[in-house]
Amino acid sequence: MNLSPEEKKIGKENFNNVVGTTRRDFLKGSALAAVVSGTSLGAAYFGYGKTVDNPVRVGVIGTGDEGCVLIGAINPEFIQVVAIADIRPYNIWRAFHGDHSSDSANAARPGLMHVYGWKTEEEAKKHVKVYPDRYEELLDNAEVEAVIIALPLHLHDVVSIQAMRRGKHVLTEKLMAHSAHQCKEMARVAEDTGLLLATGHQRHYSVLYDNAVDTIKRGLIGDVHYIRAQWHRGNLPGNDSWQPPLPVEMMSEAEYLDGRRAARKENREAEYRGAHVLLEQYFTLQKNINDTKKYSARDREKMAMKLAQYEAQLKDAAINASSYGYQEITLEDGKGTIRSPLEELIRWRLWNRTGGGLMAELGSHQLDAASIFISSQRDDGEKVLPLSVVAVGGRHLFPVDRDCDDHVYCSFEFPGKGYYEDYESKKIADPNKKIVVTYSSINGNGFGGYGEVVYGTKGTMILEREQDVMLFAGSDTTSYVGVKKSDSGPTLDTTESGGGEAAIAQAAAGPVSRGYREEIEHWAWCIRNPGDKDKPNLPRCHPKVALADSVIALTSNIAMDQSCRIDFKPEWFDIHSNETPEGIEPRQAKDIA
Repeated sequence: MNLSPEEKKIGKENFNNVVGTTRRDFLKGSALAAVVSGTSLGAAYFGYGKTVDNPVRVGVIGTGDEGCVLIGAINPEFIQVVAIADIRPYNIWRAFHGDHSSDSANAARPGLMHVYGWKTEEEAKKHVKVYPDRYEELLDNAEVEAVIIALPLHLHDVVSIQAMRRGKHVLTEKLMAHSAHQCKEMARVAEDTGLLLATGHQRHYSVLYDNAVDTIKRGLIGDVHYIRAQWHRGNLPGNDSWQPPLPVEMMSEAEYLDGRRAARKENREAEYRGAHVLLEQYFTLQKNINDTKKYSARDREKMAMKLAQYEAQLKDAAINASSYGYQEITLEDGKGTIRSPLEELIRWRLWNRTGGGLMAELGSHQLDAASIFISSQRDDGEKVLPLSVVAVGGRHLFPVDRDCDDHVYCSFEFPGKGYYEDYESKKIADPNKKIVVTYSSINGNGFGGYGEVVYGTKGTMILEREQDVMLFAGSDTTSYVGVKKSDSGPTLDTTESGGGEAAIAQAAAGPVSRGYREEIEHWAWCIRNPGDKDKPNLPRCHPKVALADSVIALTSNIAMDQSCRIDFKPEWFDIHSNETPEGIEPRQAKDIA
């Protein structure tokens, strides 16, 4: 290997380590061989079993964007989906057929028929029972052993607790819950029932991030003293991934055009077209599918699937969302504008009652990553908790058509090496030994995408889009040391979370997922292999870890609302303490039905 002068500064042995020789050898050996033989890479890499004797019988509650991503990540050797529940016809259709809005969307959300090899929806429904009304009916199904919950944030605690009280293990999407007291109640019920409760912070199962942690642990970038993270998106008014078009009742094209002409006379054609964008796209596609000269047979097959998807999406217009607890929203626009319960259902990320804003949806992932990096410098593997947060945010670009901010900026202080005499006593040795983490999430300009930059005393590590890890010696970004670079994987161009490139990451050798598949496999493996009382097998993001991630994100929201600095209290991170950042005491397990 020919080394540059900069590379020689850190030595050939360390350079090899930086670019991942140890991990590469592992992947080329047992892990890569496992993949070739059909065994899960996650099982080989993280050390859980390569399969389970009897796949866990699972019900999926909530099959929207994130629910269908999780369905697409399922390994049938570990999970048998026997039921799904969703009140939206659109989501039920995608759960079976996949998302056909683009090739990349279909790669991320291929659907149950693809995952299990069923040829038709009729065949699939012989294996999977559908609950299109009340999810409680799924929970009462004795065949269901465990549930994956991918509902709007405000329902995570309610449905998780109901599921555990009915004897079901739970994997819920992040954030763990809408508030810290709800998180603690979920954790207490999990303890009370002895059931597994996992939360979907998938970076805990990313081989790419595990390699990054390994690099930090070996001291190759020195002591970490600063982390900069961001998630920037190009969303603008009229083009917002959190504001998907609303469905309308199906009508003929002639009826649509008549309505459009009438609206033009009243100078509201733009408003009419905006309200009927799905229908207009549907009619355009109907015309194109018959153009045999311009489009190939394969293109027209794709159009047919997309047409069917549009038809399912338009059926959402018939949902009586208020009967499921969704509410009318009065905008603070000075006009008393009303948003319907159906809009709260479909655009739930925009509203404080149902969502948690940018910190819950995006920031929680990256603050989780930052705390993983900081915790890698701790010998016992326990999570390092933050000391304080200062945060500001606002709705700088979007009109008054939402509650959530479109720009957030946060600064956190974490204890670094030497801050405590020891972590257990929390006795401070040197109050200056802190690690600062800054985070920004903005709309309106996606420059820089999303990722983290870890600053060490000997080098710098850059993680981009959950795909690439680049390392530089010292502080000079021209002193390029090494790179673990992914293939260009499919992009999730329709994800409401704005995930950008996804699905494939390359960690030195072989394609590696973002961690969804591994987190589901390990959850199922732990269900089948619970361990013993003294040493139970637990998912990596168990309640103690998930509570910490939630407290960090939720406290940041409070700091933004109050425009202040907040010092974190250790009791907020303690499942058994009744103290919470929002000041609401959680109930005891015996009092939670």
